[in-house]
Amino acid sequence: MRTGPELIKATKPFAVDSTARSWWYVLSTAALLAGALTGTLWDVPWGVRLFFSVLAGLLVLRLFVIYHDQQHHAILPRSRVAEVLMRVFGVLALSPSSVWRSSHNYHHNHNSKLRSAHIGSFPVMTKAQYLKSSPGERRLYLFTRHPLTILFGYVFIFLHGMCLYPFWNTPKKSVDCLVALVVHGLIAAGLIHWVGWQGWVFTQVVPHFVACAIGSYLFYAQHNFPSVEFADKSGWTYEKAALESSSFMRTGPIMGWFTGNIGYHHIHHLNARIPFYRLPEVLRALPELQQPKTTSLHPLDILRCLRLKVWDVEAQQMMPLPRE
Repeated sequence: MRTGPELIKATKPFAVDSTARSWWYVLSTAALLAGALTGTLWDVPWGVRLFFSVLAGLLVLRLFVIYHDQQHHAILPRSRVAEVLMRVFGVLALSPSSVWRSSHNYHHNHNSKLRSAHIGSFPVMTKAQYLKSSPGERRLYLFTRHPLTILFGYVFIFLHGMCLYPFWNTPKKSVDCLVALVVHGLIAAGLIHWVGWQGWVFTQVVPHFVACAIGSYLFYAQHNFPSVEFADKSGWTYEKAALESSSFMRTGPIMGWFTGNIGYHHIHHLNARIPFYRLPEVLRALPELQQPKTTSLHPLDILRCLRLKVWDVEAQQMMPLPRE
Protein backbone atom coordinates (compact mmCIF):
# COMPACT_ATOMS: atom_id res chain seq x y z
CA MET A 1 0.00 0.00 0.00
CA ARG A 2 1.40 3.35 -1.03
CA THR A 3 1.61 6.12 1.56
CA GLY A 4 2.95 9.66 1.83
CA PRO A 5 4.73 11.17 -1.16
CA GLU A 6 4.44 7.88 -3.04
CA LEU A 7 0.65 8.05 -2.83
CA ILE A 8 0.61 11.69 -3.98
CA LYS A 9 2.82 10.70 -6.89
CA ALA A 10 0.29 8.01 -7.85
CA THR A 11 -2.39 10.70 -8.24
CA LYS A 12 -0.35 12.87 -10.62
CA PRO A 13 -1.39 11.07 -13.86
CA PHE A 14 -4.96 12.18 -13.08
CA ALA A 15 -3.99 15.82 -12.56
CA VAL A 16 -4.38 16.55 -16.27
CA ASP A 17 -6.96 18.97 -17.60
CA SER A 18 -8.99 18.33 -20.75
CA THR A 19 -9.52 21.80 -22.19
CA ALA A 20 -12.57 20.85 -24.25
CA ARG A 21 -14.18 18.98 -21.38
CA SER A 22 -13.53 21.79 -18.90
CA TRP A 23 -14.99 24.43 -21.22
CA TRP A 24 -18.03 22.23 -21.79
CA TYR A 25 -18.69 22.05 -18.06
CA VAL A 26 -18.15 25.80 -17.60
CA LEU A 27 -20.34 26.86 -20.51
CA SER A 28 -23.09 24.26 -20.08
CA THR A 29 -23.45 25.04 -16.38
CA ALA A 30 -23.49 28.78 -17.08
CA ALA A 31 -26.14 28.29 -19.78
CA LEU A 32 -28.32 26.22 -17.44
CA LEU A 33 -27.92 28.88 -14.75
CA ALA A 34 -28.93 31.62 -17.18
CA GLY A 35 -32.01 29.60 -18.12
CA ALA A 36 -32.97 29.01 -14.48
CA LEU A 37 -32.57 32.70 -13.63
CA THR A 38 -34.74 33.58 -16.62
CA GLY A 39 -37.38 31.25 -15.21
CA THR A 40 -37.38 33.22 -11.93
CA LEU A 41 -38.44 36.33 -13.86
CA TRP A 42 -41.40 34.80 -15.70
CA ASP A 43 -44.93 35.89 -14.86
CA VAL A 44 -45.98 32.44 -13.66
CA PRO A 45 -47.28 31.04 -10.32
CA TRP A 46 -44.88 31.59 -7.44
CA GLY A 47 -44.35 27.84 -7.02
CA VAL A 48 -42.87 27.61 -10.51
CA ARG A 49 -40.66 30.63 -9.87
CA LEU A 50 -39.51 29.10 -6.59
CA PHE A 51 -38.59 25.89 -8.41
CA PHE A 52 -36.42 27.83 -10.86
CA SER A 53 -35.00 29.86 -7.96
CA VAL A 54 -33.87 26.79 -6.02
CA LEU A 55 -32.55 25.25 -9.24
CA ALA A 56 -30.55 28.43 -9.87
CA GLY A 57 -29.08 28.16 -6.38
CA LEU A 58 -27.96 24.59 -7.01
CA LEU A 59 -26.40 25.65 -10.32
CA VAL A 60 -24.58 28.52 -8.61
CA LEU A 61 -23.22 25.90 -6.21
CA ARG A 62 -21.98 23.76 -9.10
CA LEU A 63 -20.44 26.73 -10.87
CA PHE A 64 -18.76 27.71 -7.60
CA VAL A 65 -17.04 24.32 -7.43
CA ILE A 66 -15.90 24.83 -11.03
CA TYR A 67 -14.60 28.28 -10.03
CA HIS A 68 -12.87 26.68 -7.06
CA ASP A 69 -11.14 24.21 -9.40
CA GLN A 70 -10.02 26.95 -11.77
CA GLN A 71 -8.60 28.94 -8.85
CA HIS A 72 -6.56 25.83 -7.96
CA HIS A 73 -5.42 25.72 -11.64
CA ALA A 74 -6.91 22.24 -11.86
CA ILE A 75 -8.88 23.25 -14.96
CA LEU A 76 -8.05 25.72 -17.74
CA PRO A 77 -4.78 26.74 -16.05
CA ARG A 78 -3.40 28.63 -19.07
CA SER A 79 -6.59 30.31 -20.29
CA ARG A 80 -6.70 34.07 -19.74
CA VAL A 81 -10.34 34.07 -20.84
CA ALA A 82 -11.20 31.53 -18.15
CA GLU A 83 -9.29 33.56 -15.55
CA VAL A 84 -11.27 36.70 -16.39
CA LEU A 85 -14.61 34.89 -16.46
CA MET A 86 -13.94 33.15 -13.17
CA ARG A 87 -12.86 36.39 -11.50
CA VAL A 88 -16.13 37.94 -12.62
CA PHE A 89 -18.02 34.94 -11.26
CA GLY A 90 -16.12 35.25 -7.96
CA VAL A 91 -17.38 38.82 -7.62
CA LEU A 92 -20.95 37.81 -8.48
CA ALA A 93 -20.80 34.84 -6.08
CA LEU A 94 -19.53 37.03 -3.21
CA SER A 95 -16.24 35.14 -3.14
CA PRO A 96 -13.68 37.48 -4.73
CA SER A 97 -10.52 35.85 -6.02
CA SER A 98 -8.17 37.91 -3.81
CA VAL A 99 -9.71 36.50 -0.64
CA TRP A 100 -10.73 33.05 -1.84
CA ARG A 101 -7.39 32.13 -3.39
CA SER A 102 -5.23 33.28 -0.49
CA SER A 103 -7.38 31.89 2.33
CA HIS A 104 -8.19 28.64 0.55
CA ASN A 105 -4.59 27.93 -0.42
CA TYR A 106 -3.62 28.55 3.20
CA HIS A 107 -6.33 26.13 4.29
CA HIS A 108 -4.95 23.42 2.01
CA ASN A 109 -1.42 23.87 3.30
CA HIS A 110 -2.45 23.90 6.97
CA ASN A 111 -5.50 21.65 7.01
CA SER A 112 -6.18 20.27 10.53
CA LYS A 113 -3.35 22.17 12.24
CA LEU A 114 -4.83 23.27 15.55
CA ARG A 115 -2.95 26.57 15.74
CA SER A 116 -4.02 27.74 12.30
CA ALA A 117 -7.18 25.77 11.48
CA HIS A 118 -9.28 28.93 11.72
CA ILE A 119 -7.76 30.56 8.61
CA GLY A 120 -9.83 29.69 5.57
CA SER A 121 -11.95 27.31 7.60
CA PHE A 122 -14.18 27.06 10.66
CA PRO A 123 -12.26 27.72 13.89
CA VAL A 124 -11.42 24.82 16.21
CA MET A 125 -10.72 25.19 19.92
CA THR A 126 -9.39 22.44 22.13
CA LYS A 127 -11.41 21.50 25.18
CA ALA A 128 -8.81 23.15 27.41
CA GLN A 129 -8.80 26.35 25.36
CA TYR A 130 -12.57 26.58 25.50
CA LEU A 131 -12.70 26.07 29.28
CA LYS A 132 -10.06 28.79 29.77
CA SER A 133 -11.63 31.29 27.37
CA SER A 134 -13.70 34.30 28.40
CA PRO A 135 -17.50 34.43 27.97
CA GLY A 136 -17.09 36.79 25.03
CA GLU A 137 -14.59 34.52 23.31
CA ARG A 138 -16.90 31.55 23.82
CA ARG A 139 -19.88 33.40 22.35
CA LEU A 140 -17.90 34.42 19.26
CA TYR A 141 -16.51 30.92 18.80
CA LEU A 142 -19.90 29.24 19.15
CA PHE A 143 -21.50 31.80 16.86
CA THR A 144 -19.07 31.05 14.03
CA ARG A 145 -19.87 27.32 14.32
CA HIS A 146 -23.59 27.68 15.01
CA PRO A 147 -26.00 25.83 12.66
CA LEU A 148 -27.88 29.09 11.98
CA THR A 149 -24.63 30.81 11.00
CA ILE A 150 -24.05 28.03 8.49
CA LEU A 151 -27.67 28.10 7.30
CA PHE A 152 -27.45 31.85 6.77
CA GLY A 153 -24.02 31.59 5.19
CA TYR A 154 -25.22 34.06 2.54
CA VAL A 155 -25.06 36.83 5.16
CA PHE A 156 -22.49 35.72 7.72
CA ILE A 157 -19.93 33.78 5.69
CA PHE A 158 -20.11 35.32 2.22
CA LEU A 159 -21.42 38.90 2.50
CA HIS A 160 -19.58 39.52 5.76
CA GLY A 161 -16.79 36.96 5.95
CA MET A 162 -15.70 36.97 2.30
CA CYS A 163 -16.43 40.58 1.36
CA LEU A 164 -17.05 43.14 4.11
CA TYR A 165 -14.55 41.88 6.71
CA PRO A 166 -11.57 41.49 4.32
CA PHE A 167 -12.17 44.91 2.76
CA TRP A 168 -12.53 46.54 6.17
CA ASN A 169 -9.22 45.05 7.35
CA THR A 170 -7.10 45.23 4.17
CA PRO A 171 -8.83 47.64 1.77
CA LYS A 172 -5.87 47.98 -0.63
CA LYS A 173 -5.53 44.22 -1.06
CA SER A 174 -9.25 43.57 -1.20
CA VAL A 175 -10.64 46.03 -3.71
CA ASP A 176 -12.55 43.25 -5.45
CA CYS A 177 -14.40 42.67 -2.15
CA LEU A 178 -15.77 46.21 -2.34
CA VAL A 179 -16.60 45.65 -6.00
CA ALA A 180 -18.53 42.49 -5.04
CA LEU A 181 -20.57 44.35 -2.42
CA VAL A 182 -21.33 47.25 -4.76
CA VAL A 183 -22.27 44.99 -7.68
CA HIS A 184 -24.46 42.86 -5.42
CA GLY A 185 -26.23 45.97 -4.17
CA LEU A 186 -26.70 47.38 -7.68
CA ILE A 187 -28.19 44.09 -8.90
CA ALA A 188 -30.59 44.10 -5.95
CA ALA A 189 -31.60 47.71 -6.61
CA GLY A 190 -32.06 47.01 -10.31
CA LEU A 191 -34.23 43.95 -9.69
CA ILE A 192 -36.42 45.75 -7.16
CA HIS A 193 -36.83 48.73 -9.51
CA TRP A 194 -37.56 46.79 -12.70
CA VAL A 195 -39.32 43.60 -11.54
CA GLY A 196 -40.31 44.34 -7.95
CA TRP A 197 -39.36 42.84 -4.62
CA GLN A 198 -40.63 39.38 -5.58
CA GLY A 199 -38.31 39.34 -8.57
CA TRP A 200 -35.46 40.34 -6.29
CA VAL A 201 -36.26 37.53 -3.83
CA PHE A 202 -36.64 34.84 -6.51
CA THR A 203 -33.73 35.94 -8.71
CA GLN A 204 -31.11 36.98 -6.17
CA VAL A 205 -31.96 36.18 -2.56
CA VAL A 206 -33.15 32.57 -2.81
CA PRO A 207 -30.42 31.38 -5.23
CA HIS A 208 -27.69 32.93 -3.07
CA PHE A 209 -29.30 31.60 0.10
CA VAL A 210 -29.46 28.04 -1.28
CA ALA A 211 -25.95 28.04 -2.75
CA CYS A 212 -24.34 29.64 0.31
CA ALA A 213 -26.16 27.47 2.84
CA ILE A 214 -25.26 24.20 1.13
CA GLY A 215 -21.75 25.37 0.31
CA SER A 216 -21.13 26.52 3.89
CA TYR A 217 -22.32 23.21 5.31
CA LEU A 218 -20.27 21.18 2.84
CA PHE A 219 -17.14 23.05 3.81
CA TYR A 220 -17.97 22.60 7.49
CA ALA A 221 -18.73 18.88 7.31
CA GLN A 222 -15.69 18.11 5.16
CA HIS A 223 -13.46 19.02 8.12
CA ASN A 224 -15.80 18.71 11.13
CA PHE A 225 -17.08 15.15 11.32
CA PRO A 226 -17.02 12.52 14.10
CA SER A 227 -13.79 10.74 13.10
CA VAL A 228 -11.82 13.81 12.02
CA GLU A 229 -8.29 14.25 13.39
CA PHE A 230 -6.49 17.44 14.36
CA ALA A 231 -2.83 17.81 15.20
CA ASP A 232 -0.28 20.28 16.45
CA LYS A 233 2.90 20.82 14.46
CA SER A 234 4.41 17.55 15.64
CA GLY A 235 3.09 14.55 13.77
CA TRP A 236 1.35 16.61 11.09
CA THR A 237 1.90 15.72 7.45
CA TYR A 238 0.12 16.95 4.34
CA GLU A 239 -0.89 13.45 3.25
CA LYS A 240 -2.19 12.46 6.69
CA ALA A 241 -4.23 15.65 6.92
CA ALA A 242 -5.79 14.91 3.53
CA LEU A 243 -6.78 11.35 4.40
CA GLU A 244 -7.55 11.62 8.12
CA SER A 245 -8.94 15.16 8.36
CA SER A 246 -10.96 15.44 5.16
CA SER A 247 -14.18 13.49 4.70
CA PHE A 248 -15.65 11.67 1.75
CA MET A 249 -19.25 12.86 1.59
CA ARG A 250 -21.51 10.23 0.12
CA THR A 251 -24.19 11.74 -2.10
CA GLY A 252 -26.54 10.46 -4.75
CA PRO A 253 -25.73 11.10 -8.40
CA ILE A 254 -27.92 14.21 -8.58
CA MET A 255 -26.31 16.00 -5.62
CA GLY A 256 -22.95 14.67 -6.76
CA TRP A 257 -23.49 16.53 -10.02
CA PHE A 258 -24.67 19.75 -8.38
CA THR A 259 -21.77 19.68 -5.90
CA GLY A 260 -19.20 19.02 -8.61
CA ASN A 261 -17.80 15.92 -6.85
CA ILE A 262 -16.52 18.09 -4.00
CA GLY A 263 -17.56 15.22 -1.71
CA TYR A 264 -14.39 13.41 -2.83
CA HIS A 265 -12.65 15.80 -0.50
CA HIS A 266 -9.91 13.51 0.76
CA ILE A 267 -8.69 13.08 -2.82
CA HIS A 268 -9.01 16.79 -3.55
CA HIS A 269 -6.86 17.60 -0.51
CA LEU A 270 -4.31 14.99 -1.51
CA ASN A 271 -3.88 16.63 -4.92
CA ALA A 272 -5.81 19.83 -5.62
CA ARG A 273 -4.68 19.83 -9.27
CA ILE A 274 -6.99 16.92 -10.14
CA PRO A 275 -10.00 18.25 -12.10
CA PHE A 276 -13.30 17.73 -10.30
CA TYR A 277 -14.61 15.50 -13.07
CA ARG A 278 -11.71 13.05 -12.62
CA LEU A 279 -12.05 12.55 -8.85
CA PRO A 280 -14.34 9.47 -9.13
CA GLU A 281 -11.82 7.99 -11.55
CA VAL A 282 -9.06 8.39 -8.97
CA LEU A 283 -11.14 6.66 -6.30
CA ARG A 284 -11.73 3.69 -8.58
CA ALA A 285 -8.07 3.45 -9.59
CA LEU A 286 -6.28 3.74 -6.24
CA PRO A 287 -7.18 1.13 -3.59
CA GLU A 288 -5.47 3.22 -0.89
CA LEU A 289 -8.22 5.85 -1.22
CA GLN A 290 -11.21 3.50 -1.20
CA GLN A 291 -11.82 3.35 2.56
CA PRO A 292 -12.02 7.03 3.51
CA LYS A 293 -13.64 8.58 6.53
CA THR A 294 -17.19 9.32 5.44
CA THR A 295 -20.23 11.42 6.16
CA SER A 296 -23.36 12.19 4.16
CA LEU A 297 -26.28 14.58 3.78
CA HIS A 298 -28.56 12.26 5.76
CA PRO A 299 -30.22 14.26 8.58
CA LEU A 300 -28.62 12.09 11.28
CA ASP A 301 -25.16 12.60 9.80
CA ILE A 302 -25.78 16.34 9.58
CA LEU A 303 -26.81 16.34 13.26
CA ARG A 304 -23.72 14.34 14.23
CA CYS A 305 -21.47 16.88 12.51
CA LEU A 306 -23.21 20.00 13.80
CA ARG A 307 -23.11 18.90 17.45
CA LEU A 308 -19.29 18.76 17.40
CA LYS A 309 -17.81 21.82 19.10
CA VAL A 310 -14.29 21.30 20.51
CA TRP A 311 -11.29 19.03 20.07
CA ASP A 312 -10.50 16.79 23.04
CA VAL A 313 -6.72 16.33 22.99
CA GLU A 314 -6.77 13.43 25.44
CA ALA A 315 -9.52 11.49 23.67
CA GLN A 316 -8.24 12.59 20.23
CA GLN A 317 -11.71 13.36 18.94
CA MET A 318 -14.18 16.17 18.37
CA MET A 319 -16.86 16.40 21.03
CA PRO A 320 -19.91 18.45 22.07
CA LEU A 321 -19.50 21.30 24.54
CA PRO A 322 -17.70 20.18 27.70
CA ARG A 323 -19.21 20.62 31.13
CA GLU A 324 -17.53 23.02 33.53
